[in-house]
Amino acid sequence: MAVLKVDSLCKKYDPKATEYTVKNINFQVNKGEIVGLIGHNGAGKTTILKSIMGMYAFNEGDVTICGKSIKDNPVEAKRNFGFVTDNHAVFLKMTGLQYLAFMADVYQVPAEERQARVDELQKIFVLGDAINRLIGTYSHGMKQKICMMGSLMHQPDLWILDEPMVGLDPRTAKAVIDYMKAYASLGHAVLFSSHNLDTVEKVCDRVVIIKKGDLVENLDVSSFAKTKDAKDLEEYFLHE
Repeated sequence: MAVLKVDSLCKKYDPKATEYTVKNINFQVNKGEIVGLIGHNGAGKTTILKSIMGMYAFNEGDVTICGKSIKDNPVEAKRNFGFVTDNHAVFLKMTGLQYLAFMADVYQVPAEERQARVDELQKIFVLGDAINRLIGTYSHGMKQKICMMGSLMHQPDLWILDEPMVGLDPRTAKAVIDYMKAYASLGHAVLFSSHNLDTVEKVCDRVVIIKKGDLVENLDVSSFAKTKDAKDLEEYFLHE
């Protein structure tokens, strides 16, 4: 079953422009699946992600999340995903714990479930006592951790991450990779963009490759080595 379905998505920033920034994008992310979105800088990955989440209006096509259209039913669609940005957009004058409580309020997480979720996420991201400090005092990596924790407070059906490993120490990066796999194994869906092709190949079930606004490949990672004349995803991508 498709948790996310992107159907003929077209987006251009200038209504008078003849060319689309991204055009005729079609792919889906199913329950229990991890899908990587890759492409060179400027290929259109961020435009696609922000269109999926309703941050950008798009010109043609549709995006449905758990059967809810981001155009026609945006609030209900947005209840079903959690998003980790690549710029750590958080409230710097909140403590980490206050931020998690805020995210739980936004997504109406029952009061009796909140502490258990914080405890679970602390085991993965290990903020420790820093969770009680102001986010403005956090390092780059710590801000990334609290963003991830906040995005998971409501246990979304779809977890979307934009360059999630940037700034993470090796231990936390491995913990995040392991958690992504475990989260998908529970029937959730994960979509993430990354320039780290080695990580993408190890983690993903499928890889969507974007080039100059077009979707050029939708690869099944498990059969990649058998069907492509390249030793790994990086070699194939660089010569695509």
